[in-house]
Amino acid sequence: MHKIESPYHFITIEGNIGAGKTSLATKLSEDFNAKLILEQFEDNSFLPKFYKDPDRYAFPLELSFLAERYQQLKDKIGVRDLFKNFTISDYFINKSLIFSRKTLAEDEFKLYQKFFNIINQSLIKPDLLVYLYANVERLQSNIKKRGRNYEQNIEDKYLEQIQESYFDFIKQQENMRILIIDTNKLDFVNNKNDYDYITSLILKKYSTGIHRIKP
Repeated sequence: MHKIESPYHFITIEGNIGAGKTSLATKLSEDFNAKLILEQFEDNSFLPKFYKDPDRYAFPLELSFLAERYQQLKDKIGVRDLFKNFTISDYFINKSLIFSRKTLAEDEFKLYQKFFNIINQSLIKPDLLVYLYANVERLQSNIKKRGRNYEQNIEDKYLEQIQESYFDFIKQQENMRILIIDTNKLDFVNNKNDYDYITSLILKKYSTGIHRIKP
C-alpha cells in the first residue's frame, strides 16, 4: 500500500462506456486505502432490455439508475470511515443527466430533470472529477474485451453522442476541479508505468477549473 496521501477527500472517476472507470477506481482504492463506491449497474434489470428496445425502456432505466445512484451516494458518502484515507467512486451523479438527455424524449427528459434537481441538492460534490477520455475505437475495443453480452451491439454513434454530452457538461462547470486525461495511448490496467503515471496526475493539487492532460 502506498504512503502518499491524497489532497482530496472525495474523487470521482468518470468517462464513457468502456473507458476503464471501475478498473481504475478499484485499483486506486486498493493501493491507497480509499473507501470505494462502485455503480451497481449490472443488477439493473432494465439495462439489457434498454439495449434491445431503447424507446420503450429508456425512461424506467434512467429513473431506476437515478434512484440507485442517489441512495448509494447518500448512504456511503454521508458516513465517514475513519480507517480510510479518502473516498473514490466510479461515477458522478450528474451522469444521470448526461445519459438521459440522449436517451429520453424531450417531455420525458424535462420531467426527469425535475426529479434530478430535487435530489441533487442534498448530495456532496467531488473535490476532483477525473474524466478518462478515449476515442470510440478504443472504447469499442475495451467493450469487446470485457464481453458483456448486452453491450456488444452498442453503436459508434451512441458512444459519440455520450462523449459529446460529457464534454458539454464539463464546459459548463465553473466551480469544480476537473481533470481530463487522454488515455488513448495508455494502458493503466496492464501497464504499471501507465498506471503510476495516471496515479501521479490524479493525486496532484489542482485549482478550480478544467485541466487537460495528453501524454
